[in-house]
Amino acid sequence: MKKDNKISDEEISTANEENPIANEENPVATMETTAAEVVDVAAKKKDKKKRRWHNPFRLYIIDLYILKKFLGTFFLSTMLFLAVIAMFDITEKLDAFLTAPLSETIFDYFFSFIPYFANQLIPLFVFIAVIFFTSKMAANSEIIAILSSGISFSRLLRPYMIGAAIIAAMTFALSNYIIPPTNIKRIAYTNKYVKNKKVESNANVQLQVSPGVVAFIGRFEDRNKTGYRFSLDKFDGKELKSRTTAMTARYDTTRTYHWILMDYMTRDFDGMKETIKKGAKLDTIIPFEPRDFMISVNDQETLTTPQLTEYIEKQKMRGVANIKAFEIEKEKRIASTAAAFILTLIGMSLSSRKVKGGMGVNIGIGLGLSFSYILFSTVTSTFAISGLTTPFIAMEIPNLVYLAIGIYLYYRASKY
Repeated sequence: MKKDNKISDEEISTANEENPIANEENPVATMETTAAEVVDVAAKKKDKKKRRWHNPFRLYIIDLYILKKFLGTFFLSTMLFLAVIAMFDITEKLDAFLTAPLSETIFDYFFSFIPYFANQLIPLFVFIAVIFFTSKMAANSEIIAILSSGISFSRLLRPYMIGAAIIAAMTFALSNYIIPPTNIKRIAYTNKYVKNKKVESNANVQLQVSPGVVAFIGRFEDRNKTGYRFSLDKFDGKELKSRTTAMTARYDTTRTYHWILMDYMTRDFDGMKETIKKGAKLDTIIPFEPRDFMISVNDQETLTTPQLTEYIEKQKMRGVANIKAFEIEKEKRIASTAAAFILTLIGMSLSSRKVKGGMGVNIGIGLGLSFSYILFSTVTSTFAISGLTTPFIAMEIPNLVYLAIGIYLYYRASKY
């Protein structure tokens, strides 16, 4: 269906005034010319309006091209590095692998080992991926062509940040929810067949199990979940209201917080009055369990983040001192999520321009920076363990330092 281009008298009059010669000599031609001009102006306005509005979330071909290269290189480098790490691990633990059943080695150990180490080394893989494919694009003059087409350096960064967001989301899910449950089997396998790092016993355990209730165990054996010389004191403010003692206290693993006291005696105090109750056996609920005081190396890696948060709060209430490793683990999971964005920014800014020496120079610098980031994170965690700083500050210091480096490199690269 054809549309008529209707021109108002006012528009024609304006056009005639702007072109008086044509108006005097050929009024018909003037009218046709004016109509064409008005239609052309309207079309230009419409086109300008269209160009003015654009969807900031739309991904263009160049975005998808860079994103595909980023994620493809990331996953490929991850698989290659993990294959090498797995070969070294097999060589190191060959005796244990030959002793253990093959099904346990595959399903209990390697099914946890691979995602665990992948997650630990994600900063390294991100850096290598960004520097490798960006340096290759720069060497092929693709970056120059993209920037020459009118795309700004900040706009070029968008697909990189989208890729970093995908990796960060994956890191967050793995470290906070997926890997911790699988670590239980991996650590149990290592303790059984490689080297037992599990704490088997503990002595002179004292902790507040709930407000005003303090438990003491002279010695606890984890193999039979039994504590010896057990006592439980209940206070009302500073006044002792009740004390229960027992020769042994065995934890029932089939039920939560269920303890079986043998040869027990309970003394209740009411002012100067004392009531004594004795017995051979008492089934009771006491809100604590062996894992609250039998803390082994890497126990913090077996808890999801919600469990970790609950455990830390509970242990603080109980007055347990050795929870630094758990606090550091929690902060490290948060910091590692932000690392994907920071290292992507550094890698892209560093390798987006051609350098003398080619791609090898950028890859060398990238490896140095990524290893230094991992080492820096390890060093700062020791500051928190020794009490020089809080776990939050210790885990965020590397991110803040490398963010400053990233911002400097970004502005430097964008000025070229």
